[in-house]
Amino acid sequence: MYRKLLIAIDPEDDGEGKRALEAALALLDETGELHLASVYQPVSGGFFPHVTEEAPEEKETRVREKLDLLARKYLPLNRSASLHVVAGAAGEKLVALAAQLCVDLVILVSRGSSGYWPLRKATVEYVTVNANCAVLVLPEINRNGKEEVDEPGQTG
Repeated sequence: MYRKLLIAIDPEDDGEGKRALEAALALLDETGELHLASVYQPVSGGFFPHVTEEAPEEKETRVREKLDLLARKYLPLNRSASLHVVAGAAGEKLVALAAQLCVDLVILVSRGSSGYWPLRKATVEYVTVNANCAVLVLPEINRNGKEEVDEPGQTG
């Protein structure tokens, strides 16, 4: 059993959150600490200054609310989790957070090269190689309920 777990969750994907929380609860000591993290990209208008985008504070608040909702929805009443919402490069921020919290295990859900986070595969690889603790990568579950596994030789 693990004493401290960090789960990286895309708050836009309810199924991913549920799956990661179920896996974490099965591995977490009954007195262990659970940490949920989500990393978002603070985006600016860039070349299109007339395009208004969500302010970083608003984006962080929205992500935190979704993460909190996932925790309240899927955690048993006798369990709690610390929420962490950080801005920046996902892989780097997750590795830094894992080190800061001194977690025993990081749990990620891999989408390979699909999904609406195109850097997901790179993020999973970065965390797996650079984390100072064990990393559990759960394969994606497709819409039919089956695990998605990249074919050998497939690149993303």
